[in-house]
Amino acid sequence: MNNWTLDTHKKFNALKNHLLSFNENLTFEDFNSEGLPKLLSYFSNTLKLNNVTTKKYLKNIKWFLRFAVKFGYCDNLYFQQFSPKIKTTNKVIIFLSEEEINAIRKYNIPTTKKYLERVRDVLLFTCFTGLRHSDVEKLKKADVKNGKLYIVTKKTSDSIVIELNDISKSILEKYENLDGDKALPVISNQKMNEYLKELGKLAGIDVPINHTYFIGNKRNDESKPKYEYFSSHIGRRTFICLCISKGIPIQVIMKWTGHSDYQSMKPYIDVVDTTREIQMQKLNIL
Repeated sequence: MNNWTLDTHKKFNALKNHLLSFNENLTFEDFNSEGLPKLLSYFSNTLKLNNVTTKKYLKNIKWFLRFAVKFGYCDNLYFQQFSPKIKTTNKVIIFLSEEEINAIRKYNIPTTKKYLERVRDVLLFTCFTGLRHSDVEKLKKADVKNGKLYIVTKKTSDSIVIELNDISKSILEKYENLDGDKALPVISNQKMNEYLKELGKLAGIDVPINHTYFIGNKRNDESKPKYEYFSSHIGRRTFICLCISKGIPIQVIMKWTGHSDYQSMKPYIDVVDTTREIQMQKLNIL
């Protein structure tokens, strides 16, 4: 636990707070055939958490209980057989098309919103390197050598090398005189997510995105403009989808992104295949 990232600490702290709000006197014995279903019902009916979040919390609870059993804190093993059916839908991968990337690049940021210029630069850097926000945030000038980035990823501690292209190189050059050893002016993930939505709205990235999710057994369908789904993850997802659409071999992309198995890339491949089909249909008008 000492080597947990700040994000992991935050996730488990949020879970701890939910558990205490469910039952402030919760014990290991409460994770039984009666308590666990009640807890999931509390997540859905009281906290109104969607099922994706509920599944993640259940996974983390089981991890913690296995830890407690291993070190002799808990002898209640019911959680091992607790496998409820929790309805979820396939994750919607939100990424930028080439047209949307260009719209953001060419957008003339108002003088009253100059803070968005740095947000845009960091976004584009992730779109053309595939780095996570956490890795761009800790990227140092010393990590850039001979036209390449040498990274030890924060999330997985993988050592990766990413060759720079013209766009990523020009962004680094723009900030080469930035004070300190940081390569780019990266703000917090929370603020980044907020400003990305603002940038996307101003740049007109507002195509409707339909999304289906479940809270308990209740299905919810919503449609929101694309910019409302913007977060710091969108750059990395855009990079992967862009690379696949350009025909770059999956093995090469995985080297850049640090993905270790093909299965984790499959959702991106499926999305790009669907996009190709849509583009091909445009030829029907000829």
